[in-house]
Amino acid sequence: MSLVGKKAPLINAPAVVNGEEIVENFSLDQYIGNKYVVFFFYPKDFTFVCPTEIIAFQNKLTEFEKRDVAVVGCSCDTEESHLAWLMTPQEQGGIEGVTYPIVADPAKVVAQKYQVLAGEYAYDEEGELYFDGIPVAYRGTFLIDKEGKVRHETINDLPLGRNIDEMIRLVDALQYVEKNGEVCPANWEEGKDAMKATKEGVSDYLAKNKSN
Repeated sequence: MSLVGKKAPLINAPAVVNGEEIVENFSLDQYIGNKYVVFFFYPKDFTFVCPTEIIAFQNKLTEFEKRDVAVVGCSCDTEESHLAWLMTPQEQGGIEGVTYPIVADPAKVVAQKYQVLAGEYAYDEEGELYFDGIPVAYRGTFLIDKEGKVRHETINDLPLGRNIDEMIRLVDALQYVEKNGEVCPANWEEGKDAMKATKEGVSDYLAKNKSN
């Protein structure tokens, strides 16, 4: 079931912050009332698509921060693995220079809460416990508002990298809606027309944008 419209699941887990410091009890609760959050999952440290996404988020971090958005990553690796990867130069396959928090979820509890785990535990006919699937997180991305409610989620399969600019567009759309009380139509971007959520509003918008 989708988490959209629901309170973001609580987490309390180790994380690496500022690219160098392990904290034991990291929680998204610290942002409630203060910041929006883009909370994203990636499959695994020391892989190939994952560093391109993680570094792309870092490259756009200023854009998120000026919109009052905290970026937080998470995978099912340990905090020690995160730290080792963060200390590895980018030209050697690392993610050195990433400063936003990266949560460690080796018990897969956070991934399970956010429904992004690429498999599940099960029992075979002999009663033996096994994992059906791959014990990593899909590429889940969650936009959480200042009240701690999930307003958007996407979940990509493992080989499909996400578009970071699209997350910025969605932040802009959410903030526009909150500020202006209008809704954002298809392909809306900052500076384009929005519309009122009425039949007249739709008609006016379509008439005004007929050529598009």
